[in-house]
Amino acid sequence: MRKSVFAAALCLAAPAVQAADFELPRQIAWTAYGTGSAGYNEAVAIGAALQDEAGVNLRILPAGNDVARMEPLRQGKVDFSLNGIGVYLAQEGVLAFGNDNWGPQKIRVLGTNSGGGVAMSIGVARDACDDAGKPDCEGFTYADVKGLRVAFIKGAPALNTNTSSWLAYGGLTWDDVEKVEFGGFGAAWKGMVDGTVDVAFSSTNSGVTYEVASSPRGLFWPPFDPSDEEAFNRLTAVAPYYIKSKGTVGANIDGTGGRDMAAFPYPILIGLDTTDANLAYNMTKAMFELLPAYSGKTPGIEGWAMEFQQFDWVIPYHEGAVRYYKESGAWSDAAQEHNDNLIARQDALAAAWDALKAEAPDNWEEAWAERRREALKAGGFQVAF
Repeated sequence: MRKSVFAAALCLAAPAVQAADFELPRQIAWTAYGTGSAGYNEAVAIGAALQDEAGVNLRILPAGNDVARMEPLRQGKVDFSLNGIGVYLAQEGVLAFGNDNWGPQKIRVLGTNSGGGVAMSIGVARDACDDAGKPDCEGFTYADVKGLRVAFIKGAPALNTNTSSWLAYGGLTWDDVEKVEFGGFGAAWKGMVDGTVDVAFSSTNSGVTYEVASSPRGLFWPPFDPSDEEAFNRLTAVAPYYIKSKGTVGANIDGTGGRDMAAFPYPILIGLDTTDANLAYNMTKAMFELLPAYSGKTPGIEGWAMEFQQFDWVIPYHEGAVRYYKESGAWSDAAQEHNDNLIARQDALAAAWDALKAEAPDNWEEAWAERRREALKAGGFQVAF
């Protein structure tokens, strides 16, 4: 039900509206993954709940790659970003975020979709198994991706890092496959349908995976063995944010007993350290109070529930979000200590970046990679990438 309108905005010039216990501007803006992705579908469902229950218009800006999703947030053109694991790469200042006009970003999490049985993997067009000598994908493993056409998304280091990690799980690199470049996530999965590529990375519940599964080509998720620690170590050496999980939601998984897979939170609702604390607090509160209104609207969206939040993960939570979690009784002293350590890590990276920028070395990428590792080691932080 629409509630009364307030004259003062929280953070923006537009009036705010109040529903239940949260206050938000009449219009807020997020960036999100492109249309057809699970992230975009969840943003649409959340937006509908905001409109129906609070009269808040959520403007969604779909973007095909990590940089395109992060840039409007960095420029202050959107309030938040509903992003993927690219936010970890942005925090770390690596890959596309390691060039001299980006650098480590002080990302702050509001909440994550960390449950609901959604997993992440590379999917294989079922008819491509024939080319690998495994008709109908019988006995097909990640190692059998060798020689197949694999999607590479330009400007999307997170997607490509995930693909790299699954190639590594199978003992492969990009040199072992045929790289096919696409301009965005959706375009790559359209290529899975039209036959221009054989393998692409996705969450299991993305709309595009269902399209491929129902197409003449079909879709196959290679088997993941949770007991194969050597293979899992190869995966996490490339992408340290993965955890073992049970996939129960997704194309060719729905309605089954589930299967062993791996995952990381997706999507992830973020702001920056400069994001207004009251706005972050109320946006976080709205995500949880409106969960009954958007639950069930798209596969896996129930993973936003409080029980699935990862307070010991790799990116710190925003102070406004922490305020809500404390009020809810979900935040602990251990969570605060972990959060403080993650913020200290970001501060160390930022200081190292600023110092190197002042030096202006000619060989920027090499110099930053070395300075970054030195700063992390000096601070006693885990060195990744």
